[in-house]
Amino acid sequence: MNFLAHLLLSGDNEEVIIGNYVGDFIKGRLTGDKIIGWSNDFLLGVKLHRHIDMFTDEHPIVREAKHKAAEELGRTAGIAIDIYFDYFLAKYFDQFCNETLAAYSARMYDVIRKNDPLIPDHMKSMVRTMIKQDWLNTYETLEGIKLTFKRLSGRAEFLEVLNLADKDLKRNEEFYHNKFDLFFPLLQAESARFIVETRD
Repeated sequence: MNFLAHLLLSGDNEEVIIGNYVGDFIKGRLTGDKIIGWSNDFLLGVKLHRHIDMFTDEHPIVREAKHKAAEELGRTAGIAIDIYFDYFLAKYFDQFCNETLAAYSARMYDVIRKNDPLIPDHMKSMVRTMIKQDWLNTYETLEGIKLTFKRLSGRAEFLEVLNLADKDLKRNEEFYHNKFDLFFPLLQAESARFIVETRD
């Protein structure tokens, strides 16, 4: 899952939202010295991020989607599927949230700005760019997804193949949409369960 999904799956607690949002930028074991000063909700958000990634990576529906994407994109298929699923989430956002995508995105940007002290320093440049370029709203169009893949493809040589991902998505959109429709409600339920049971 990419940024939009992680945010939406966090619920309404701002510190859980931020913990989930920054999860990719916090590496290693969550040992006592690392989490000093963290609130329980922020820690829950970081743990939720990791659980979402694990549940997604291991699910057979997602593996089918990755297998299809790998035909064109090789070992970057998992990255592509994360973006594809955010595309479908954004495109059909009204099926999953009672806010419009534009309203939700604006609210999340406000939450992110408000909680800037919780964001790791090495992530802050990306956060500023994300808000300035309004990444969350760009996910709902194929043109926006193409820009996302162009941005990612420049980060490392092995990622250059992601320049082909928008064509793969367009060519196989019905297949990937079907996998998203099957999987995302399961992920919503699993995320909600994890939040309740971990908090208890």
